[in-house]
Amino acid sequence: MSASDRRRRLDRHHPDLSVRRQCTLLGVARSSVYRLPRPANDNDLALMRRIDELFTAWPFFGPRRMTAMLRVQGETINRKRTQRLMRKMGIAALGPKPNTTKPAPGRKIYPYLLRDLKIERPTTPGPPT
Repeated sequence: MSASDRRRRLDRHHPDLSVRRQCTLLGVARSSVYRLPRPANDNDLALMRRIDELFTAWPFFGPRRMTAMLRVQGETINRKRTQRLMRKMGIAALGPKPNTTKPAPGRKIYPYLLRDLKIERPTTPGPPT
């Protein structure tokens, strides 16, 4: 059960259990019960709609380029706000991920020469030259 579902089960006017005890039993922080989250303002909703339109046209734009596009269109917005709104909407840029484990084709693979060697002591340095 998610935290929001557990928060909904809380009854502020329960005759026997206090809000504090209900929060303990449900595993919910009391601060999330007493202070309700602020609703999204109209400006955020308009920005989210615009971000969605841009993301539909260019799904490979991340927060930095999305911010640049919004600024070109006259919006005053910074990267962190764009990033937060994109995260809230559940969208992320599509792009190639790191591919570090595959060797390049035709590349020579060198053998690991210490594989069967038993290392018992450090090498002693020779005389200085």
